[in-house]
Amino acid sequence: MLKDLYDFNNRLIERGVFFCFCGPVTQNLVREIGSALEKKMKMLEAKKPTILRVFSMVVETAQNIMYYSAEKDSNEMAGGANPNVVGLGVITVGHEAGTYFVISGNMIDNDKVPKLREKLERLKSLKKSELKKLFKEQLKKGPEAGSKGAGVGFIEMAKKSSKPIDFHFQEINERQSFFSIKISI
Repeated sequence: MLKDLYDFNNRLIERGVFFCFCGPVTQNLVREIGSALEKKMKMLEAKKPTILRVFSMVVETAQNIMYYSAEKDSNEMAGGANPNVVGLGVITVGHEAGTYFVISGNMIDNDKVPKLREKLERLKSLKKSELKKLFKEQLKKGPEAGSKGAGVGFIEMAKKSSKPIDFHFQEINERQSFFSIKISI
């Protein structure tokens, strides 16, 4: 495993990834990621609005992992004797072809795949003006049953992405799939 780490690091660099995290995602972690990203992106001479957009997408993807990942961790890191269960996932940030990207992934239950795929396909097909309108409508309507937020996270991702959002579901077993999403900025 130790010998493979160098190769893994090189594969990330070849793909333009300059930040990668895999594990339990918490609010405190998101703050630390934001600080590290800001420093790195300033070194890359990114403009402040770009840095803010990238961080905004990291927050959206992190919240998605925290709230909806089918893999959970409730160890001491999450709160000790009375743990807050946190979701497990992957967040990467990188730069390619003049744009930054945020890619995240986490396990989801297979019964949620069709509805999520339908929602993301719809968002992918909408123009920016239609996304803005849908965002406002969703805020007025409120969250769907079972939602832990305002129900606008994926809409926000699609609005801020400079390209249509890209996503993939990889079935792992009869119960779960790995869900990945890419936002370009």
